[in-house]
Amino acid sequence: MGQFTFHEAVTRAEPVNGAPINIDRRSLIKSGIAVSIIALWHTEPLGAKEVKMSENKKHGAVAGTLNADDVWAVSPALAQYTAGPLLDGVWKRPELTPRDRSVVTVAALIARIQLIEMPYHFALALDNGVKPGELSEIITHLAFYAGWANAMSAVAIAKDIFHRRGIGVDQLPPAKDKLLQLNEEAEKQRAAQVSNNFGAVSPGLVQKTTDLLFRDLWLRPALAPRDRSLVTVSALIANGQTAQITYHLGRAMDNGLTQEQASEVLTQIAFYAGWPCAFSALPVVKDVFEKRQK
Repeated sequence: MGQFTFHEAVTRAEPVNGAPINIDRRSLIKSGIAVSIIALWHTEPLGAKEVKMSENKKHGAVAGTLNADDVWAVSPALAQYTAGPLLDGVWKRPELTPRDRSVVTVAALIARIQLIEMPYHFALALDNGVKPGELSEIITHLAFYAGWANAMSAVAIAKDIFHRRGIGVDQLPPAKDKLLQLNEEAEKQRAAQVSNNFGAVSPGLVQKTTDLLFRDLWLRPALAPRDRSLVTVSALIANGQTAQITYHLGRAMDNGLTQEQASEVLTQIAFYAGWPCAFSALPVVKDVFEKRQK
């Protein structure tokens, strides 16, 4: 490949005739994501690549099925941007820990159903300190904030990684768990405001929001409240859901996310969801910061 390397972080994939990932083709085609999965079927099996990433800690490798040669052969400029500004740049910025960057990135990938990068970043998240139970709960949480199909797509990737690493159901959050204590006063205020504004428009949605989300999902202990907020804000920004950012960013900062960390989330998201999504969120984030300083 000439002068280009991903420094010493690149994992080179050897051509092998491996079996495809066990994902139902029909459901993926219906979800509009078959193209990404087909790409997975014609390269090194997920298991072999994931083991390499885990054992060698060489996370500079291009995600999913692509190695440095693949990217260089199509776009030398993209390869250089990946090696420099992304891997040797934003991922090393101190404003967020590697674990937090993985949480943000995983949330963005699931929110946008970016399958080709999920295998790499799920494995990286585990190596960066995200516990198997936390990754499981992130997927559960995003079923509500990005959609069921998004969560199921993430399950299809995560199940193979869990299998390769010997992660069993005993390491995952139970379906029913003892919930965290609810701030009754704050929840009553939230519920009343939503009911007054939208109860007559969609009483079913308003009631499910209270019962399923804020009196159940948000109280599950498998994710710390700060992390659950970080996942939610990241997914909202990645999907361009700016109308919901004000409430959830305020909640995130109430749950312990600092302004510096919230600011850096935008920088990380720009690379994984695109600059327009990050910039579309800027006015809303700016307004939240300014109002909290008054």
